[in-house]
Amino acid sequence: MDNKLIIVEGLPCTGKSATSKHIMEFLKQSRGKNIYVDEGTGNHPSDYEFHAYISDKNITSLQTALQGKIKQYAEKALDGFIFPLKLAGDDFEKLISYKIYDFLPWEDEMPVMLHGWKRFVETRDKETTYVFNCCALQNAMCETMIRFNFSMKKSRDYLSHIFKIVEEMNPLVIYLQCDNVEERIKNISKERNAQWLESVIDYHCNGNYGKSRNLKGFSGYIKCLEDRQKRELEILNTLSVDKLVIETPYDDWYAAYEKIHSRLQHTL
Repeated sequence: MDNKLIIVEGLPCTGKSATSKHIMEFLKQSRGKNIYVDEGTGNHPSDYEFHAYISDKNITSLQTALQGKIKQYAEKALDGFIFPLKLAGDDFEKLISYKIYDFLPWEDEMPVMLHGWKRFVETRDKETTYVFNCCALQNAMCETMIRFNFSMKKSRDYLSHIFKIVEEMNPLVIYLQCDNVEERIKNISKERNAQWLESVIDYHCNGNYGKSRNLKGFSGYIKCLEDRQKRELEILNTLSVDKLVIETPYDDWYAAYEKIHSRLQHTL
């Protein structure tokens, strides 16, 4: 059976974007319909990257005009509205406290994110293979581990929910494992602007995980990433999902891609 969902995971700077794009090109040679989905587009089929969730209860506290805008453009789901913040305009500051991933409490956020995965599975084109640049392990771990400092079990339980939802797509997780996180981040960060590094350090060190361990600065960020990778691999090993872990792919991209080609050819 074909893997109708292929998710490339790993830490920042391990080559997820290049690898997922390469997989897309490889699939074009052997499979009819394929869709590549990058992270951060704001229009992800399974993930609410730049959206707010406003419950039926909370929407009544907003101005009438803003309520109308939300109801016109939002997705009505669960007990509220999922609204794309790119449409907020001058009302952005009024809605930022409802932003998914940054401000919602977990008990409100988790059902919304699982809803996104369910919606994707239910509305997808069943003849199409989807290639995602991360968004399963990475997003789950940034929330359950880095932001909320939940236990390994809670991270695993949440990911189990996700992969149960997408089970019928026979998902394949390709994980790019990094053996020297600090070196990779230093090398790749030279190609990115200083704001990127500052923002990721701030996010990780000021999340509940970093604060609980008094992690600070660049070294604190690296420690968060090392711990995250360890947890991701441990959880991935326990999940009933098709998986391929490639160690240090950046040492030999040709060999790494050959492993991926071989794995994909088994399902053609």
